[in-house]
Amino acid sequence: MGIRTILWEKWREFIRDFSRITLAALVAPLMYLIVFGWGIRSTMNGQPYLYFLIPGVVSLTTMNGSFNAIAQNLNVQRLYEKAFDQVIISPTPLWQFIAGQILAGALRGLYAGGIILFLVLPVDTGLTFNLLSFVILFLNGAVFSALGIVVSFLARNHADVPRFSNYFIMPMAYLCNTFFTTDRIPHGFREVIAALPLSQTSRMVRAISAGEPVNLIGIPILLLYLAVLTGTGLYFVYKKKNL
Repeated sequence: MGIRTILWEKWREFIRDFSRITLAALVAPLMYLIVFGWGIRSTMNGQPYLYFLIPGVVSLTTMNGSFNAIAQNLNVQRLYEKAFDQVIISPTPLWQFIAGQILAGALRGLYAGGIILFLVLPVDTGLTFNLLSFVILFLNGAVFSALGIVVSFLARNHADVPRFSNYFIMPMAYLCNTFFTTDRIPHGFREVIAALPLSQTSRMVRAISAGEPVNLIGIPILLLYLAVLTGTGLYFVYKKKNL
């Protein structure tokens, strides 16, 4: 019941702010596709660069959509609305509150990624996005939803969440196998960046979309990130840290 309550709350929020949420998920990725895909007109591995770009943009869109859907709202609820006092005294188990937030954020990210796929439908790329692609994108969204929960607890004020986005989310959006392959990054940095969740997501989704063999080692890596971040969020809630 607790998870369904959280999902219903997020659904009502989604319906209320549908146009704003859709436009926010649309503008930046669309600019990436236009500027890098159609504007630059370069190639990657003998194929139009747009074919390389689309899976990366879809992956980073699920990251941004999921993280932003959770981090900002929870931060406001914690610092200004003091809503966590009501969560703690409510009969809803705290783990269900965390699970509901993660699921809702992952679905929001999947919706944002779906918008990008809808936009590129008229372009005959030959790329394929199957059920496994969407499972990976959903899992990527869950990881960054859990990260959003952790950041919302760590933020000391409302400005800390945008700062975290600037320092961590934005660099990942550009470096993690989205606009160019991590093979071009110098050794040392390359291995660290390749191990990040967005790099794993982009790599797997791109391989699936191109019909190439895909190494699914990224799935347990994403699950590990999800477990660690979820555990951290549960720690903050159950220990009443930074509430």
